[in-house]
Order: sequence, then structure tokens, then C-alpha cells
Amino acid sequence: MRIAFLGTPDFAVPALAELAAAGHEIAAVYAQPPAPRGRGQEVRPSPVQAFAQSLGLEVRTPASMRDPDAIAAFQALDLDAAVVVAYGQILPAAMLDAPRLGSFNLHASLLPRWRGAAPIQRAVMAGDSVTAAQVMKMTEGLDEGPVVLSETVRIGPLDTAGTMHDRLSAIGAHLLPRALAAIERGGVTLTPQSEEGATYARKIKPAEARIDWSARAEEVDRKIRGLSPFPGAWFEAPSDKGPVRVKALLSQLDDGSGAPGAVLDNDLLIACGSGAVRLLTVQREGRGAQDAETFLRGFPLTRGAKLD
Repeated sequence: MRIAFLGTPDFAVPALAELAAAGHEIAAVYAQPPAPRGRGQEVRPSPVQAFAQSLGLEVRTPASMRDPDAIAAFQALDLDAAVVVAYGQILPAAMLDAPRLGSFNLHASLLPRWRGAAPIQRAVMAGDSVTAAQVMKMTEGLDEGPVVLSETVRIGPLDTAGTMHDRLSAIGAHLLPRALAAIERGGVTLTPQSEEGATYARKIKPAEARIDWSARAEEVDRKIRGLSPFPGAWFEAPSDKGPVRVKALLSQLDDGSGAPGAVLDNDLLIACGSGAVRLLTVQREGRGAQDAETFLRGFPLTRGAKLD
């Protein structure tokens, strides 16, 4: 089919690769405009733009898809379908309805649960045991369209937003060519979403990332894993030179009790409001991620210390 692909982050790159490999004619790729990235904040193209250009595909980066010129240019592509994967802009009805067969979105949740911007993080933070990669036909409502194809994925006790991101990206990339093939031959059943159980995955705010050790251990553990690797749940650890910010990137529940934030042994077992978590991977500000043993060799946090 003749399609347009709309996506921006690395999550969307495998999907674009699969659609290109499946032989679809990709008339244009849309991505968010180049932006400051990395430590040096150098203005760079998004992962999707960079990958599309490596394939020799036309890339468009309009600042707003509501601009009349952008809408007209999209309509002029004469598409069979449009595919959207974590694009980052809301498409107006004039664009959604322009392709002959419609516009389709790959979403990383078990809809109608976790519609919105941060479905992977919210699922892990909420303690969900299962999520999904789903292809749906887009409507004007936010992630409210009928589902075309779905594959569920379990969330394990040591899964993070990062591990689920990679797994769902790969699974979704394989779903999309199957979904488009079914759509093209008219052999697809559109399953409407129920409004019962609908939840919204709000964008992660910086204030959410600080760890509150007075919360239950289960909540602390889920927050750490749900915000790993980005933005990273953090705390302040005492040092001779004052408090040092440390990100907790992986944890697990463990036995222990004490005042919230108290270090209970010499292997990063931390007391919470009830129960305790053991920190497995951490990252000091300005340093790379380290396992607990390596971290403690350079930054001792011994039993009796107190984390802010």
C-alpha cells in the first residue's frame, strides 16, 4: 500500500523498518522537528528522521499538523493508509480521514487502560501484571478508536519502563504489517473499546520522580522501575561534601523494617513506610549506571545511614 508514517522517538524506528521491509510504498515520513538532544544539547534530528533519511525516504517535520499548508500537503499524498507510532502531535480530522482506508496507531497499552502520553511508565508504576501492543483505527478522541490487532505482554517483578519499552516496540513492529495486510484485504474486525476501565496515562512530571520513602515498599519499587531509565526516580544520599543526588534504576522488594529512608544493611536495603526495597542499580549525578556493589565501593552507604 501507499502509506505515510508518522513517528518520532526510537520506540517507532522498528515499526518503520518492518513496514519498509514489507514492501509498502512509504510516500513520506513525518517526525517532530530537530531539537536539542544529548548532554551537549546539540540540535539533532529525531531517531525516526535519522533512520528514514538513511533509507532515502522523504521526511517532513512540520511544527504543527494543524497548519493549513501541512494539511493540504498531507492530503495531496493520495494515501491508502497512514500509520502513527508515538508521533507527538494530535492529528486533525482532515488528516485522519484523508487516507483511503483510514489512519492507524500503534499504542503500548491494553486499551482502554492507559490512553495518553505515558502508557508504559504508568502501567509499571500502577503494578499492572499485563499490558499490550495494540493497533487501532484512529478517531478524533485520544486513543479511543476501535482495535484492529492486539498482543498482550506480561510485566515481571524486575521489569522496568525501559525493558517494557523495548519489548513492546519490537512486538508492535511485527503487528503493524499483519494489521495492514488484513486491512488491505478487508479481512479485519474492528473491536470498539469499552469505556469501562478507561484510564489516562498522564505525562510524567519532574516532581513525581523524587522518591518518598514513607510510601509502602510496593509503591516505591514500582515507581523506581516505572521511571527507569528516564527520568529516573531519585533520592539524596549523605556525603562528606553534602547531599548527593542518586537515581535508583532497578529495585526489588525485600524483608526489612525501620524508619523510612534508613539504610538497613551494607547492601542498599532501604526501609520504606512499610517493608523495604533493595536497590540493585543506581546512578550518581554525572556518572553512569552501576550495580549496587560497584556503587558502594566508590560511595559507601552503610547500615544506619539515612536517605533524604
